[in-house]
Amino acid sequence: MVLEILSPMHYNITSLVPDTMPVATVPILILMCFLFLIWNHEETSSIPGPGYCMGIGPLISHGRFLWMGVGNACNYYNKTYGEFVRVWISGEETFIISK
Repeated sequence: MVLEILSPMHYNITSLVPDTMPVATVPILILMCFLFLIWNHEETSSIPGPGYCMGIGPLISHGRFLWMGVGNACNYYNKTYGEFVRVWISGEETFIISK
């Protein structure tokens, strides 16, 4: 008798979840997706450089400066984007101006 009470197969889990739960989760998921899109939206900049892309661009930019060093990374970005480039170093927007 004790084993019947403690057995998880004894209870129907779907009877414990109310029927309104799936109806309430759809608007919440839509709202969360909308807020995520607003949070990651970035206006396009007229200054060339790597894109933001949900925070991945700054991580790649900072990693390139750590891996290649300041001089080589600046040369790489100048060859790729031109004389005036916007990059991220330590999460801060940084401009590289060279000629």
